[in-house]
Amino acid sequence: MHHAQAVEMTALMETHTENKDLRSLGARISRSQADEIKFMKRWLATRGHPISQMHDMSHMEHMNMSHESMALMPGMLTSKQMDALSKASGEEFDRLFLEGMIQHHGGALTMVKDLFDTAGAGQDAELFNFATDVDSGQRAEIRIMQSMLEKKSLGDKR
Repeated sequence: MHHAQAVEMTALMETHTENKDLRSLGARISRSQADEIKFMKRWLATRGHPISQMHDMSHMEHMNMSHESMALMPGMLTSKQMDALSKASGEEFDRLFLEGMIQHHGGALTMVKDLFDTAGAGQDAELFNFATDVDSGQRAEIRIMQSMLEKKSLGDKR
């Protein structure tokens, strides 16, 4: 569900921004998130675990958001934040997207930390490698997005 929201956020770019650098970053995020969703589904399936139906964000859009606090994982945008993002365009969209995706990626880092802080968790080598890759990838993308935000704010002040 967490990854699916990032894919949903990047899908908005096609109609909400003309920023080529942001679109390029969004495409990278969308690809990596989609690949990670496939890995997680495969990992669960090979171990006989059920795959949650919540991975489909179109299902979330129709959920009663009064249950939002139960549904949201760390860093996920609220329905209010997603609504603001979907209504924004141009520079406002760019700013909201960058701030939202930084928040979103921060949540992924929290979940990886929680996994590694749990005794016995992350012992599976394949899962350990996956979580480590998620951590390093999210940190790199956060740095890129922070830099993009800083350039925007500097550009606004000139």
